[in-house]
Amino acid sequence: MKANLNRSIPFIYKLIIALFVLIAMFSAAMVFGAADTTLKEVWLALTTDIKGEPFSIIRELRFPREVAAMFVGTALSTSGAIMQGMTRNPLADPGLLGLTAGANAALAITIAFIPSANYFSMMVACFIGAAAGGFLVFGIGTIKKGGFSPLRIVLAGSAVSTFLYAVAEGIGIYFKISKDVSMWTAGGVIGTTWGQLQVIAPFILLGILVSLLLSKQLTILSLNEEVAVGLGQKITQIKATLYIVVILLAGASVALVGNMTFIGLMVPHIVRAIVGTDYRYIIPMSSIVGATLMLLADTLGRTVNAPYETPVAAIVAMMGLPFFLFIVHKGGKTFS
Repeated sequence: MKANLNRSIPFIYKLIIALFVLIAMFSAAMVFGAADTTLKEVWLALTTDIKGEPFSIIRELRFPREVAAMFVGTALSTSGAIMQGMTRNPLADPGLLGLTAGANAALAITIAFIPSANYFSMMVACFIGAAAGGFLVFGIGTIKKGGFSPLRIVLAGSAVSTFLYAVAEGIGIYFKISKDVSMWTAGGVIGTTWGQLQVIAPFILLGILVSLLLSKQLTILSLNEEVAVGLGQKITQIKATLYIVVILLAGASVALVGNMTFIGLMVPHIVRAIVGTDYRYIIPMSSIVGATLMLLADTLGRTVNAPYETPVAAIVAMMGLPFFLFIVHKGGKTFS
C-alpha cells in the first residue's frame, strides 16, 4: 500500500518538496550558530550593503560556508549514486572505492614536496590522487578473469584505501606536516572562501550536468550490462565518462573539505526509497537531499557545542555508521 502510494505521487511534486526542505535547511543554517542571528538580519545581509558585526558574519563567513556545504553534499551524493549504479553494489561510494583516500594521499604528497603550492595546485593534486586510487581499485578488482564483481571491488577498495591512508599518515609524520594534512582531512567547511568556491564549483556543476545527461544510460547499466549492450549502449564509453565524473566530484569535494565519508553511501539509498530505481530521478533528488544533509550536519557541528565546533566529519560518521551497518545487515536491499 505504501509503495503504491509512493509511486502515485508525481516526481515533480517530490522534487518541489525536496527543494522547499533544502531552502528551509539553508535558512536554518544561516540563522543558527555560535552567534545566533535572525532571518531579517540574514535577508538584509544578503540583499543590502548594510554594515555591522552580525551582517559581516553572515555575509563573509556563513554564506560561503553553507554554499560550500551544499556543493559538497551534492557532489558526494551524486558520485555515490553513480558508483552504486555502475557497480550494482549497494555499498559503493567514493570513500569505499579508493577515491577519497587517493585524493588525501596526493594532498599529503603535495604539501610535503611542494609547500608553496597554491589552492588550484592542491585541487589538481586531489583530482590526480582520486583517479590513481580508483584505477588501483579497479585494476586489482579486475585482475582475475570475470573480475569486477561487487564483492571483489569492495575488498580491493578497502585494501587500497587503507594503504593510501597509511601513505598520507606516514608522509605527514616523516615530514612533520601532520597538522597541515589534518587541517584538510578533518572534514569541514570552516574558513571556506569565495575564491575557493570559484575554483571548485565549476567542476562540480560540470559533473552534475554530465551525470544528468547520462542518467538514462546509467539506469540501463544498473539493471544489466547485457541488456545495455543489446539496446545499443556503448557501455565502455559510458562507464569511462561516468568514472571521470565521479573523479571530478570526489576530487573537488576532498579539495574543498577533506575526507567526508558516508554521504555518498546514505543518500542514494534514501532517495531510492522515495523515487524508485530510475536514475533520471535518483540523480537530481540525490543532489538536493545530499545538499540538505550536509547543511544539517554543518549546522549541528556549529551548534551542539557552541561556541566550539564539532567536526562535520564526526557528525556525518555518527549518522552514517548505524545506517551503513543497517544496510549491511539487510544485504543492501532495504531501500532498493
